[in-house]
Amino acid sequence: MTVHQPAIGRYYEDFTVGDVYQHPMGRTISEADNTWFTLLTMNTNQNHFNAHFAAKAPTGKIIVNSGLTVAIVLGLSVIDISQTAIMNLGWTDIKLTHPVFVGDTLYAESKVTAKRESKSRPYAGIVTAYTRGLNQDGDEVMSWTRTVMVYKRDAPHDKGYFPQAKTGPL
Repeated sequence: MTVHQPAIGRYYEDFTVGDVYQHPMGRTISEADNTWFTLLTMNTNQNHFNAHFAAKAPTGKIIVNSGLTVAIVLGLSVIDISQTAIMNLGWTDIKLTHPVFVGDTLYAESKVTAKRESKSRPYAGIVTAYTRGLNQDGDEVMSWTRTVMVYKRDAPHDKGYFPQAKTGPL
């Protein structure tokens, strides 16, 4: 019998500059997602939650809170870019290039633009990727460059966390 330890994502050694990851999941944004996120974050701009008000705006309907769209596209990229991250080091050049509406489905893809070993942490490396979000029609809705510190494959920090069952192994 082989027991496979829980694992997902890529380690520093797995990244190659120039590689593109089309992240595997899409996420459709519901009205509840947008309203809850907008109110939770104290955003009082009625274009995000008042259909009557938003109907008079240039878009003519409720526009999804850009903080939510950034968070969703970022989340879609985690499985390939930062599942093994120790920490995010920064985002630059965030651009919101197309409106997102309730009912839109977002997808994300990332291109590795740089990598280097960490100078302060021998068990880690630093990866930079350009990420863009697309809607269901292929419109680019946003983009940014993100830098993350990720574990190397032999780092002990993200291993051995799964608990042993008190009733014994399966």
